[in-house]
Amino acid sequence: MRFASLGSGSRGNALVVEAGQTRVMLDCGFSVRETIQRLARLELMPEQLSAIVVTHEHADHISGVAPLARKFNIPVWLTHGTYCYFANRSGGQFKDKQPLHLFDSHERFTVGDLEIQPFPVPHDAREPAQFVFGDGARRLGVLTDTGSSTPHIETVLNRCHALVLECNHDADMLRNGSYPAGLKQRVAGRFGHLDNVAAARFLDKLDNTRLQHVIAAHLSEKNNLPGLAQDALSRVLNCEKGWIGIAGQETGFCWRQIT
Repeated sequence: MRFASLGSGSRGNALVVEAGQTRVMLDCGFSVRETIQRLARLELMPEQLSAIVVTHEHADHISGVAPLARKFNIPVWLTHGTYCYFANRSGGQFKDKQPLHLFDSHERFTVGDLEIQPFPVPHDAREPAQFVFGDGARRLGVLTDTGSSTPHIETVLNRCHALVLECNHDADMLRNGSYPAGLKQRVAGRFGHLDNVAAARFLDKLDNTRLQHVIAAHLSEKNNLPGLAQDALSRVLNCEKGWIGIAGQETGFCWRQIT
């Protein structure tokens, strides 16, 4: 089982998870052309994707989902709330016979060789979800776009073998930065995004004895620095700062193998 990122941040997000012959893309916030180019860096083509799974309807996660799915007839999995976003848009976004699957964020589902466990998160979207991907022996947890944690999230993400964790902003940089007051309040709020310290506190609550990879993701380009995120997470894990990976906006990160 392995995973890689096409890019992570406010200008677009996409993550690919592979097990056996199954490849699932989590979100697609890039144009079709850019997605194809970014997939090529991973030696993949869109035709090799088994499904696209969607977290929520914000543009940096969903803007490329329908165009890519239409062009390559890729099945899409999304919550009822996220589907309503598409259904209420003028003219719709998916073609008539587009393979769509609605899932309950408390119920697992399977795509090929991957078992996918969704879970609801506090975020300012209609029905946002995050996920654990597993192949029966290994588990990859993904937690981004949440303003706070819950006991349920902590239970679901316990004892993962790899974790992609939001470190959106440094609290001081956001507070002293150029964002309007309302946007600062939204980002730092309970339904916004995790800052570095909050992400570290969350990580500290988990049983991390199985962790092989930790990736800091969805970093703000204006209100954070990779080194600050790495500092916060490495202190909790008592590991070298460089062991903490970074999901960049332009390059994402290359394949990470889970053994």
